[in-house]
Amino acid sequence: MSLDVSPALLEQAERGEVDEAEFIDCVRTSLPFAWEMISSLVAQLKVDGGPFADNQTPPPNEQARGQLLRALASDAIRGALQRHFGVRLAFQNCHRVAVFPLDSSVDDRLARFTSARAQLLNQSPELRDC
Repeated sequence: MSLDVSPALLEQAERGEVDEAEFIDCVRTSLPFAWEMISSLVAQLKVDGGPFADNQTPPPNEQARGQLLRALASDAIRGALQRHFGVRLAFQNCHRVAVFPLDSSVDDRLARFTSARAQLLNQSPELRDC
């Protein structure tokens, strides 16, 4: 299981709709490395401005890498994070996370970041097993 789901939150899910704030809190506490990375990129984007903010440093260990993969590979988690932070998330390889504002003026930059070309250019031998 990728999230540490409390019995109360699991019961809520079994009954029907889940409160998004409670889901976000579950993500925050279950995936602290991913949460901190995304939070810091959002803060960087707000301070620096520009079309996006991204991380290019590989995670310190496999546990941290796994958290990023779980957070960004899950449509539910990724969508909740995007709504919570008011950004669009993009992901390359197993560590390069980027946050883009919701502003449509950066759509071209987001398209370039998420293109096959950008993915290929972001490869390196060190990342083959991630």
